[in-house]
Amino acid sequence: MANITASAVNELRQRTGVGMMDCKKALVECEGDMDKAIDYLREKGQKLASKRADRDASEGCVLAATTEDNTFGAVIMLNCETDFVAKNDDFVDFTRLILNNAIAAKVKTAEQVNALVINGSTVENLIIEQIAKIGEKIELAKYETLEAPVVYSYIHTGNRLATIVALNKTGFDVQGHDVAMQIAAMSPLALDKTTVSAETIEREMEIYRGQVREEGKPENMVDKIAEGKLNKFFKENTLLSQDFIKDTKKNVLQYLQEGDKELTVTAFFRFALEA
Repeated sequence: MANITASAVNELRQRTGVGMMDCKKALVECEGDMDKAIDYLREKGQKLASKRADRDASEGCVLAATTEDNTFGAVIMLNCETDFVAKNDDFVDFTRLILNNAIAAKVKTAEQVNALVINGSTVENLIIEQIAKIGEKIELAKYETLEAPVVYSYIHTGNRLATIVALNKTGFDVQGHDVAMQIAAMSPLALDKTTVSAETIEREMEIYRGQVREEGKPENMVDKIAEGKLNKFFKENTLLSQDFIKDTKKNVLQYLQEGDKELTVTAFFRFALEA
């Protein structure tokens, strides 16, 4: 049996973040071999991840960022089980580490993020190590990117809500940041009415038809009144038609066109944890 020193246990703890007793057990099981002990703890993390697979990971950290030239941006949601872990600086830093490396590599899917190698380990394995360290289910829940002439990002206080938005022209930083905040505050469903799905439109129309009939309106007026309600839905729920939060006398598109008549938003993403 190998002689397991306190310094070896401490070194393993520093390298993995796992508790002292677990580190000592790993070194004993691996006869003092540091690399094998790290693998042992990783396997333990995998087993723990499996045990926690059915747990509800509804808390977490949501961040967004862009490259230095602002042509590529990403937003990420890393989930955990408790608010206590979500607010921990180490968890936020871990989320930011993943995001920054993903942006630097310009990876575009969550699968590519999980396969991304950081400091010799894939993100998937790094998450497993965090599960072993923290003892909670952790998962990369969402990741989306935008690439455009210019992309802006916004993170709301508390790291529970973040947005990215793409504009078709550069040189409008104030407008870009304003719209990123608009998306955070008003939670639009789509860019404009042309990008609302047919399923959503039909569902809303069915709801409005039911409302109109309950109001006792003539059947031949039902669709017309329902369409009027649908137009209000578009105004309230599509970004470019929404009232601009800083001046409700104009909509977002009108605000943008004050800067340049051709300026517009081409795409956006908004991630938020449930309140």
